[in-house]
Amino acid sequence: MTLFVNGLTHLDASLWCPTRGLIGVSWQVNAELDGELGEDGMLFDFGHVKPWIKSRLDDGADHTLIVPTEAPGVTVSECPEGLAIRTTTPYAMEVRGPHQAFTLVPWAEITPTGLAERFSEEMLQDPPPRVSAIRLTFEDEALSGAAYTYSHGLRRHAGNCQRIAHGHRSPLHIWQTGERAPALEAEWAGRMADRYLVDAGDIEDEGVAQGELTTRYRAPQGDFLLRLPRERCLILPTATTIEQIAAWLAGEIAAETGQVTRVQAFEGIGKGAIAERTP
Repeated sequence: MTLFVNGLTHLDASLWCPTRGLIGVSWQVNAELDGELGEDGMLFDFGHVKPWIKSRLDDGADHTLIVPTEAPGVTVSECPEGLAIRTTTPYAMEVRGPHQAFTLVPWAEITPTGLAERFSEEMLQDPPPRVSAIRLTFEDEALSGAAYTYSHGLRRHAGNCQRIAHGHRSPLHIWQTGERAPALEAEWAGRMADRYLVDAGDIEDEGVAQGELTTRYRAPQGDFLLRLPRERCLILPTATTIEQIAAWLAGEIAAETGQVTRVQAFEGIGKGAIAERTP
């Protein structure tokens, strides 16, 4: 017998891509579980499926930086903060933080299929009663309009969002004169694509001569540092919460176009914030 749960939860993280660099991902998680029926006529109570699987993902890859340790130019070492990840291609990056801020995978490249299989195997090492097989799938949200990926960290967040390099894949909706503006959506999604969003208050060194930007902060989980090429970053004057991202986008677009602008910014799948600004 097989029990399935589609859209069981979402996994939001950043990963290091050998061709694109630091990118955000948001995957819908689907699950299938095989096993024998119990005397109650059930394999596994639906009420227990979601929290059992979700808790293992939350304690695993969710809101971490997923690193393929065999990718070209990637090195991993211990450091005072915990772990230091350094890269050389497609560009140089250094990120430091506590061990729990990273998911290290001994591969040359991360794929959602491979990662889902890896987590399925790990969960099957300690399965619920009567469960003999677990199959997870990680899928991108089906989108018809503009979308972008971004990474960030929230120093003041009490949960895992404080990790300096986690991210999301997000659609972007923009309205002007009461109508959606697909051309603006595509333009701004392009500007935001694969960028790291920086709180100006977290900048330690802009490194103008070297073309680098370094952010550093202390959060409840520990000390964090991230160094990236300046061109890969967008600096906001506030914390990079989704509320502030929506407000910043609406203000920037209104100022550039001279029109009242309403922005619906998403933080991954199915959640986000709406802001409206006048020029």
